[in-house]
Amino acid sequence: MPLLPALPDLVPRQRCGVIEFPVHHMRGGTSTGLVLHAAGVPAEQTLREELLRHLMGVPQSGRLPGNRQITGLGRGAPTSNKVFLVEVEQHAGQPRMVSTLAQLAGEHGDIDWSVNCGNMSSALQLWGLDSGVIEALAIGAHDIDIRNTNTGVITTSRMARELDGSFTATGIPGVPGSFPRVDLFLQHPAGAKTGKLLPTGKAQDTVHGYDVSCVDVAVPMVIAPASQFGKTAQEAIRELEADTAFMQAIRQVWRAAGLLMGLRRRDGELMTLEELERSETIPKFCIVGPAAGEGNIAVRYFTPQAGHASLAVSGGCCLAAACLIPGTVAHALARGVPPVGRDEAEIDIGIENPAGILDTTIVARQAGDAIAIDSAAYRRSTQILLRGHVPLYQPSAALKAWLLKQF
Repeated sequence: MPLLPALPDLVPRQRCGVIEFPVHHMRGGTSTGLVLHAAGVPAEQTLREELLRHLMGVPQSGRLPGNRQITGLGRGAPTSNKVFLVEVEQHAGQPRMVSTLAQLAGEHGDIDWSVNCGNMSSALQLWGLDSGVIEALAIGAHDIDIRNTNTGVITTSRMARELDGSFTATGIPGVPGSFPRVDLFLQHPAGAKTGKLLPTGKAQDTVHGYDVSCVDVAVPMVIAPASQFGKTAQEAIRELEADTAFMQAIRQVWRAAGLLMGLRRRDGELMTLEELERSETIPKFCIVGPAAGEGNIAVRYFTPQAGHASLAVSGGCCLAAACLIPGTVAHALARGVPPVGRDEAEIDIGIENPAGILDTTIVARQAGDAIAIDSAAYRRSTQILLRGHVPLYQPSAALKAWLLKQF
C-alpha cells in the first residue's frame, strides 16, 4: 500500500547566494496560507515576524495601501493571509500537534497572534503527514489532537484513507470539487478567548441602539439581526461592503461590543477602542436573518474588517451555539432547532451563507439554568497547493545570520 513519504527537508538552504526557506502553501476549508515547521522558525519575535512578512509579501513597517502582495504568497484577503507554525509534542503518551496562528494583512506589517483559524486548522494533519512529523495513516480513520497556543483550544482532527491509499474525499460549500476530507472537533470551545460563553453576562445587549448578542464559542463574535440595518442576511457580500452607511454602523457596533466583552491582547491587557478599530481578527461580526432554504438560519459574516465570501468555521460554530441559547438574537431567528435537554446530545445546525450551507454539530446539555457547550464539530476539506522553498531576497542582517546558522 503506498504511503505518504517523509520529507526531512524542513530546514533553510542556500542556492546562488540566496537563502531559501521551506514552506507548505496549503488550503484549509475556504482559507489559504502557509504551514511552517515551528522548530525552523526564529524564536525571537522580531526576526520571526520579519520572516513571515517576507514570505507573505506585506510591508515590513508602516502601511502600503493597495498592496497586491506580488512579492509574496499572500492573496490580499484576510482569509488568504494566514501562517501556521506547527510542531509535535507528546501528551499522555500520544503525539499531539501544537499550532500557532499568525494573521497578516496585505496593507500593513502588523501581525495578530490572538486568534485561531478553524478553516486553516483543517490543513494541519495533512501537513504533518506530508512532512513526516507524524506517522503516515494506515487504512481507515485516524485522529490526532491539535493544541492551539493562541486560544488554548484543543481540536481533534480526523482523516481517513481508502484501500488504494488515497484519502477519503468530500466537497464543501465555497470550494469546487472534492478533496481530502477533514472532520474537526473543538473540545470545550466555550469561552475560548474571554473565558465565558456570554462575555457580557447577558444573552442580549443594546449597543449604540442595536440589539446584539456577544457569544464566545471558538471565537468571540457579535451577532446582530440583519433587519435592524435594513438588511435580510441574503445580500451579496459585495453589496454590503459597498453600503458605506451600513459598514460604518457595524464598525461602530463591533468596537463598542468588543469593549463590553472585555477582549484582551495577547499580553493580557484589555484592548482599547482604537485597537479594536484596527483589529483584523476580533471580535468577529455577523448579521443574521431567517433561513430561505434548507438551513436553520441565514448569515452574512465579517472578519471583522472585510466581508467573508462564505463563513469561517469557527464563526459558524459560534453562531450555531448561539442558536441554542435562549434569549440570543440567533435563537429568536433560528427555525427548526430543538431545545437543549439535560442529557448531552448532538444537535445539527445548518447555516446558510453566500457559498451554501455550513453543516455544524453542537454537543450540548442543560446545566442548571445555563447551556453547556461540550464540543462543536464541522467538516472541511484540504489540499497542498505547493511544497518547496521560498527565496528570501531581502532579509535583514540579523535574520540572515540566524538562517545561516540553521544549515
